[in-house]
Amino acid sequence: MPTLGRLRDRWARVTPAARDGALAAVVTAAAFVPVLSMIGAQFGDLPRHDGGAAALLLVLGQTLPLAVRSRWLAATLAVIATCFAAHEVLAYPPTVGSLALYFALYSAGAREERFRRALPIAVSAGYVLFAVLVTLRGSATDLLTYAVYYVVLGLFWSLGALVRQRRRQEAERRRLTARAAAADERARLARELHDVVTHHVTAMVVQADAARYLPPENAPGVFAAITGSGRDALTELRFLLGVLEATGARTPGLSALRGLVEQPGRDVELVEAGERPELPAETELTAYRIVQEALTNAAKYAAGRPAKVRVGYGADLLEIEVTTEGPPTAAGALGSGGRGLAGLRDRVGALGGRFSAGPSGDGFRVSAAFPTTEIPTGSDR
Repeated sequence: MPTLGRLRDRWARVTPAARDGALAAVVTAAAFVPVLSMIGAQFGDLPRHDGGAAALLLVLGQTLPLAVRSRWLAATLAVIATCFAAHEVLAYPPTVGSLALYFALYSAGAREERFRRALPIAVSAGYVLFAVLVTLRGSATDLLTYAVYYVVLGLFWSLGALVRQRRRQEAERRRLTARAAAADERARLARELHDVVTHHVTAMVVQADAARYLPPENAPGVFAAITGSGRDALTELRFLLGVLEATGARTPGLSALRGLVEQPGRDVELVEAGERPELPAETELTAYRIVQEALTNAAKYAAGRPAKVRVGYGADLLEIEVTTEGPPTAAGALGSGGRGLAGLRDRVGALGGRFSAGPSGDGFRVSAAFPTTEIPTGSDR
């Protein structure tokens, strides 16, 4: 037996035209059930009489237009309201089909756009004419009753207007959320571009600069290293373009650390402790960028100095530490708060971790630790 949730999901998949058709069919059928006539609208206290075919047509004129209410809101309301007014002025027998007027008012309040300002004025003017005609027919209805019924009709319009406002607010919220997500993605791509360009271009510059002091027979190896760095840069730039084009390209991760630290001209030791678990893509990429940025800074400010990369895989925590031995060539340069380290601090913080970078003994140390699971959206960090 389908659950209430499944029935709601099925109803949500039904097209507006089909819903309107079903509503019109139900209200039309109910209009010809005698026992339900007592809940229909009765206005004016006029003596009721059988109108025959005319009454039948006016009942159908109130119920059948509901089948097109989503397509022609203003026209549906106009036809239903006119037939309702004629039915009451002519004092035909009450019918539950008169409730169609409330559906039409609600729908127009919730969805009408083209005649949004003119329609309430037209309906109000029509109501005044309706009241005058009922009075001329001999109704003893006082002014307070007219006012109360007008307020009731206005409440159905206002309920629809409230739903419309909520819908617009939700649409605006989704738009702002999407806009913020796009801004975050642009910032992330900017950090990625910075990391890629800075790391590989720095490596190429350092290798080219070192080539001036090497014997000629070592030149081919240096040029091969420069070419390799350039190709790596192009590969990662193609990845970023793939992200922009939603091509699903793979991101660099911890499995690529070995190739990162074993590039020619570097004295880097890689130590991995523990068994690497399955990690979210953003965690893998952030860890890779931490090592990449630290080694780039080491190549810039502590060229030729030994470095050590330690990666610890825990059950719930990933730890990364990159240390460079000896004083940097520019004192304090590594801790100058450049965009690279600041960007990494933001990225680690976004993953619920902690990041630090600064002098350590005679060298420089960059460390980070963050959870190995994704932080749920909207959770407190």
